[in-house]
Amino acid sequence: MRPDLIEEASSLAPWSGCAFVPTMGALHEGHASLIRSAARGSRPVVVSIFVNPTQFGPSEDYARYPRTLEADLVTCAAAGAAAVFLPAIETIYPRGIDAAREDAAHLSLPAVATQPGLEDACRPGHFAGVVQVVSRLFELVRPAVAHFGEKDWQQLRVITDMVEMHPTRFDGLRIVPEPTVREDNGLAMSSRNRYLEPGQIEAARGLSRALQVACAAQHPGTAEALMHGTLEEHGLEVQYAVVRSAQSLMPVHGFEAPTRGLIAAKLGNVRLIDTMALPIWR
Repeated sequence: MRPDLIEEASSLAPWSGCAFVPTMGALHEGHASLIRSAARGSRPVVVSIFVNPTQFGPSEDYARYPRTLEADLVTCAAAGAAAVFLPAIETIYPRGIDAAREDAAHLSLPAVATQPGLEDACRPGHFAGVVQVVSRLFELVRPAVAHFGEKDWQQLRVITDMVEMHPTRFDGLRIVPEPTVREDNGLAMSSRNRYLEPGQIEAARGLSRALQVACAAQHPGTAEALMHGTLEEHGLEVQYAVVRSAQSLMPVHGFEAPTRGLIAAKLGNVRLIDTMALPIWR
């Protein structure tokens, strides 16, 4: 059954208390798994599709981001979404994009958005745009739970901390993390994968292979060296390949507490990220 299409914020009231899956569209199996997981609960699932201009940096092509609405609606229906929210830019940013960008520059962000030196360093201003749009969507949709994939681990931590910083504003909203969905070859699913040429797929697998190699290391420094070596062997341009605290995303000196391997690397003009929980060694 085709989900209800919601274009006006005034039509969202009946969906208050839903399970929410915010997206930028160009949906793939990773998104579908989020929707299916949300649909296994007792609440109707609302998916939003909105390509947010304020989280794109000056060198990132907002206009190039894939828009595949009809295919996305088919994916939403098959996965169990009850409704799809398709807000206009004016609904999200009533004062306009220029004012929204100015507002984003002055947002108070969680520490995990500004201190780790990961996506925050590679994409300055990105998390300000993410916090801005996600908080606005939460205010409009008023969900009880929201599902996010673990592949964007820093984003997941930023949003989780944002909600914890403002419990009254978001009315007890619960953030549900969902495991990364991978292709059969190990490549983490991403909307950016469609930009890869067939001959680049093997090289792109270097991210997941690097993380798997890191799982055998018993010291963070060793794990990072192994990740860098594996990425370079696959011809990837490494932006970061680090071991960090799963909670704070700051550097660690051992594996006594939960950690994540986190990678960002470029393959030609395609930027890829991946992450994996690393074993605890005591």
